[in-house]
Amino acid sequence: MAIIGALIKRGASLGQILSKRRGQSIKPVQHQIRTLRWLLRKAQHTAFGQYYQFNDILNSPNPIEAFKQSVPTFDYNTLYDRWWHMTLNQVEDVTWPGRVKYFALSSGTSGAPSKHIPITKDLFRANSRAGLRMFFALSRFNLDPDIFTKDMMMLGGSADLEQGNGYFAGDLSGINASRPPFWLRSYYKPGNRIASIRSWDERIAEIAKNAPNWDVGFIVGIPSWLQLMMEKIIEYHGLKTIHDIWPNLSVCVHGGIHFEPYRKGFERLMARPLVYMDSYLASEGFMAIQDRPETNAMHLMIDNGIFYEFVPFNDNNFDTEGNLRADIETLSIEEVKEGEDYAMLISTCGGAWRYLIGDTVRFTDKRRSEVIITGRTKHYLSICGEHLSVDNMNHGVQHVEEELDVVIPEYTVSAIEVGSFYAHKWYIGCDTPCDATQVKTLIDTKLKEINDDYRVERASVLRDMEVEIIPVHIFYKWHEHQGKMGGQHKFPRVMKKERFRDWEEFVRRSLVS
Repeated sequence: MAIIGALIKRGASLGQILSKRRGQSIKPVQHQIRTLRWLLRKAQHTAFGQYYQFNDILNSPNPIEAFKQSVPTFDYNTLYDRWWHMTLNQVEDVTWPGRVKYFALSSGTSGAPSKHIPITKDLFRANSRAGLRMFFALSRFNLDPDIFTKDMMMLGGSADLEQGNGYFAGDLSGINASRPPFWLRSYYKPGNRIASIRSWDERIAEIAKNAPNWDVGFIVGIPSWLQLMMEKIIEYHGLKTIHDIWPNLSVCVHGGIHFEPYRKGFERLMARPLVYMDSYLASEGFMAIQDRPETNAMHLMIDNGIFYEFVPFNDNNFDTEGNLRADIETLSIEEVKEGEDYAMLISTCGGAWRYLIGDTVRFTDKRRSEVIITGRTKHYLSICGEHLSVDNMNHGVQHVEEELDVVIPEYTVSAIEVGSFYAHKWYIGCDTPCDATQVKTLIDTKLKEINDDYRVERASVLRDMEVEIIPVHIFYKWHEHQGKMGGQHKFPRVMKKERFRDWEEFVRRSLVS
């Protein structure tokens, strides 16, 4: 097996080298122009392409500018109401050629009803290519060649998809589990039978029961659910660490949420450190992978069926609710600057056009097209000009973890009224006893240090924050209460007023039950 592993690693290394050479021979903006032209050509005969005259855009000397002038921006609701609802009714050639057979159900973290995101054949192929590139990139990490022969535990939503009128719908990870790419099938765990169990608790129980049958080298999924899975396996078999049952576990491929709040919790379940690899896979497309170990940033895939526009995340382009204003400024990948936050508009081979994905990113290395995710356009607090991002909040929570040697895997924040002023109220998930006043002081001090706007507003109109520390399991009970256990579901770091009221009532009931 060691020889086979060495051969697989050599093949992955060769694939990484060829992919890198191809990418370096062309400037990022040229990749993006080629991608845009390909998208326009493929969709020019669809109803959307004819309505917005894609043929004229293709003949323009500046296709990017012509595209911006001709096609408006969309969020999910406007794109669904005007176009995508027809794809759900199995109308062909709406925003992308052909009939859509699969839809990813996504409600994000806002609590809105499930969105139906079209997953076209071309998007399937693009996602598969991106996954293969991630596999190639593993050759750059310091891994034993034998690891490439080990099983890959992919923890996602149920592979037992809902059947509609001519289509299937489910969590994207469940859709992927129902039809894994050919190169992954022999390594994929827990297998289709267990992955098709709809109940999260029953699925995890089956994984725990069967864990000794697998030689897992990789775990893939959202950190919170991976941690719960490992805790269940350890408890079920009476182990000290996950390595007692999976001694070859070496790699964690994670995504969907900032990993650092989970790192300490992960490490307490391990006999030795893992290699962590970040990814940016949304229902709308596979956008970025961490392809080198020297950084936590991810390489934006600029030549894989997605055209990006970057909207400076500021008051000129967004209102206080995180909605796009009229006449926004959008930049190409050539025009962005390092260190600034941008919301992204994406046009994809899934039939999304100038679509506000809702995430904010920051370029850490423009030459390499590397980004980090800094938050969500709607998960952002700026009640009185404090401009507090999820990235800021994560730094505040990490500061508490480091200073008090505690684990805080979950938290949420909202703005509350204090007389005629406002304050931020935090719910901190921590199972280690700690003083709420001390936690409040540490977070407040860190936020003042890293965010000048927050420091200024805290000295004037923004009142002292409130902090309540609750057991971590209450966050997961809320997921269960909402019917969102497992899959790609994430706890909202920022809650709006009405939802926060429901959350507080739920916490009160949970604490007395």
